[in-house]
Amino acid sequence: MSMFKRMLASAGIGAAEVNLMLHQDVVRAGDTLSGIVRIQGGRVDQKVDDVYAFVKTRYVKEHNDTKSNAEAAIAKFLLASGFTVEAEKVYEFPVSFQLPAVTPVTMGRTPVWIQTGLDIKEAVDPKDEDHLQVLPHPHSAVVLDAVTQLGFRLREVSCEYAPHYGKNNGLPFVQEFEFSPSSQFRGQLDELEIMFYPNEHGVELLLQVDRRARGLSGLFAEALDADESFVKLHFDRNQLAAGTGYIADQLLAAIRRYA
Repeated sequence: MSMFKRMLASAGIGAAEVNLMLHQDVVRAGDTLSGIVRIQGGRVDQKVDDVYAFVKTRYVKEHNDTKSNAEAAIAKFLLASGFTVEAEKVYEFPVSFQLPAVTPVTMGRTPVWIQTGLDIKEAVDPKDEDHLQVLPHPHSAVVLDAVTQLGFRLREVSCEYAPHYGKNNGLPFVQEFEFSPSSQFRGQLDELEIMFYPNEHGVELLLQVDRRARGLSGLFAEALDADESFVKLHFDRNQLAAGTGYIADQLLAAIRRYA
C-alpha cells in the first residue's frame, strides 16, 4: 500500500499541497509583499528541494499578423529549501519578498500573479496562484499624474512583445501607456505613448510622440512611420520630489519640441 501511495503522490494524487496566504493583494510596483506559506502534507512523506515564488504576467506577441498571449516570469524568489514534508502534517512559515520596480500595472488586460510551488523530484510539483492588483511605482505615478494634468487622456494600457525596449528591464516585453492628445495638442498629435523604467533612484521614460500627418509629405511620412519620434527622459528622485507641476512642465517642453 505504501508503494501504491507513493506512486499516486508522484502523479499528484494525495501529494503535498502548498498555499501562499498574502497579507495584501493591492500593492504598488516595488512594494515588499509578506505572508505565510502553508504546506499540507499528503499521504506519504515527500522530500522538498525548494519552495519558490514566481512573479508572473502575460503579454501580447504578434507573428505573421497573428496575436497570441505569452507568459513571462518577472522574478523568482527562493522561500525555503531542503526539507521533508511528513504525511498529513501541516507546516506554516512567514515569507516576504520585494516586487520588482518594473512589475506591470494591472490595467487593461494585464494580469499579475504570484505562482508558489514546491519542487519535488520525480513528482508533479504542487502549485498555487494568487492574483494581485498592482498600482504604478511611486516614481511612475508622479509622471502619470503630470500627464493627466496636461490634459492627456489614458486610452489603453498593454504589455507588448518588444525585446529591444524590454531589455533595459531584463524582460521580453514592455508595458505601453497610450494617451489621447490634450486640447492644446489636438490636431498636432495622433497619440502619445509612454514606457516606464522606474528604479530606486528615479524613472526613465521612453516617449513615442506620434505626429498627425499634415499634407502630402505628412501622409508619406506616416506611411513610413517616420512621423513618430522617440524621446528619452530621466527624472531623478529630487526632480520627482519637486512635484507634479514641475514634471508636467518638463514633459510639456519635450512634447512641444517634437510635436
